[in-house]
Amino acid sequence: MKLQGFEKTYKEILSAYLRDQSEEVLYRGQEFSRKLLAEKISPDEIISVHKSMLQDLSPEIADDILHSLDFLLEVMIGYGIAYRGHQSLIDRQQELQTEIDIAARVQQTILETKIPNLPEVEIGVVSVPAKKMSGDYFHFLQDDHSFGVAIADVIGKGIPAAMCMSMIKYAMDSVSDTSKDPVYILSNLNRVVEQNIDASMFITMFYGMYDLNNHLFTYSSAGHEPPLYYDSDAGEFVEIEARGIVLGVDPKAKYVQYEKQIQKNDMVVLYSDGVTECRTEEGFIEIDLITQMIQESIEEHPQQIAETVFKKLEKLQHFSLRDDFTLIILKRSV
Repeated sequence: MKLQGFEKTYKEILSAYLRDQSEEVLYRGQEFSRKLLAEKISPDEIISVHKSMLQDLSPEIADDILHSLDFLLEVMIGYGIAYRGHQSLIDRQQELQTEIDIAARVQQTILETKIPNLPEVEIGVVSVPAKKMSGDYFHFLQDDHSFGVAIADVIGKGIPAAMCMSMIKYAMDSVSDTSKDPVYILSNLNRVVEQNIDASMFITMFYGMYDLNNHLFTYSSAGHEPPLYYDSDAGEFVEIEARGIVLGVDPKAKYVQYEKQIQKNDMVVLYSDGVTECRTEEGFIEIDLITQMIQESIEEHPQQIAETVFKKLEKLQHFSLRDDFTLIILKRSV
């Protein structure tokens, strides 16, 4: 019995309480109970020792009291078994939590990407997981004359989604520059996803290539949320046409390539469904609310705009994200 090492202390505290029933001794008992919990000593073990100590301290104790302690001991045996099972679950939960924390840090390192710092285009990004690990992914490629931007979202969240995102990252790493057309990139990734993930999981993705010389944005979509385009002259948002089947459904899927001319001070807004599917007490928010939030900060740098939108949506959800959140804003500045 683990409690044997504590018997002397227990007997001292019990003896002191039987002698004067002071608050100080009760406090000592409370402190001692924390040590017993830390040593994972069960309630039935404590009762057994308590009965033995009570007989030593008060030999004249009534048989009814001793019999009642026997009864309490039997009752607490079942409780003790449940208690030990509960402690085992807590220990396992703590172990899993530690592993998840480590995995989350590894994922952050794996998915890390350098955001281009360009005179021609200002870029803002906010990406926050709903849980420790994210099912959202974004990535930038850059050369002297252009940059590529990818955003993807696993249909699902948590660890399985995070593992799928890591696979997409490795597939994207095989693309060393922006010379590959968006259609080529999505077609290649579609084959990778179809061959390597469970049939019940799918990935939406958008990839665009921005030509810095002529400000032409070429892009393709695999079932991802259609981007928003801000026309600065008209002061309004329009939804950019972008259609395509999600990754992993059909290995022979054909993707369509689109082009959009970007004018000075205009913006392209990319996002995951965690942005548009924010739920409040009144239900899901409308896309008009997102565009309104962006317009309220339209004169700010895209990074400041993205952070402001996130903070407002987070507040609407009582600071509890229900899905992974990724928002990317591209603004032509010259």
